[in-house]
Amino acid sequence: MNSFNTLIIGGSAAGLSCALILGSAIIKPFAKDKKVGIITHQKASALQNAELNNVLGFKKGTKGADILTEGVAQLTELYPHIVQIPNEMVVEIQQNENNITVISNKNTYTSKNIVIATTPSNLFNIKGLMQFVQPHTSMPVEKEKIMLKNTNHKVTEGIYVAGVIAGWRSQFAIAAGSGAAVATDILTEWNNGNHAMVHDVVVG
Repeated sequence: MNSFNTLIIGGSAAGLSCALILGSAIIKPFAKDKKVGIITHQKASALQNAELNNVLGFKKGTKGADILTEGVAQLTELYPHIVQIPNEMVVEIQQNENNITVISNKNTYTSKNIVIATTPSNLFNIKGLMQFVQPHTSMPVEKEKIMLKNTNHKVTEGIYVAGVIAGWRSQFAIAAGSGAAVATDILTEWNNGNHAMVHDVVVG
């Protein structure tokens, strides 16, 4: 129950987008046996107070808080094989020889890969990741935001980062795209390095 191929930490735009892409890949032979989980902590998400009028496909007045709720429901409806873990906060990461141990305030998990998709707050304090923390390079200094050092979303072996905490600007479409990009990187890894992505098409 507590062992995963990929565990996503954070349930906002980047984390949910990553989970949706990975969830849709169950049709692929290289992904059908992979177990994915997401710790859907959303309390600190900037979307809680956002109105999204400039996002393609969203109606005027769309509330970020509604997207958070609807995103979890969408993941549940379309891809119920993705394990959702609510009401937990990660406090420590331990890198081991063959996997990563993720310790929350309630449970302990292991995973081959993890995706950090949390808020870029300077209150970030996950033990085992602090050596990767640096000031955010695409946000105003006075906002005191942080990011995790990475190269194309990869922090170190087995650890990915997505969204604003990966160094991107705070824009919904950018954060969601970052999460999707990480998902395709993980799919490519599962596919023995052969580039992989998932599209649905209209039939008929």
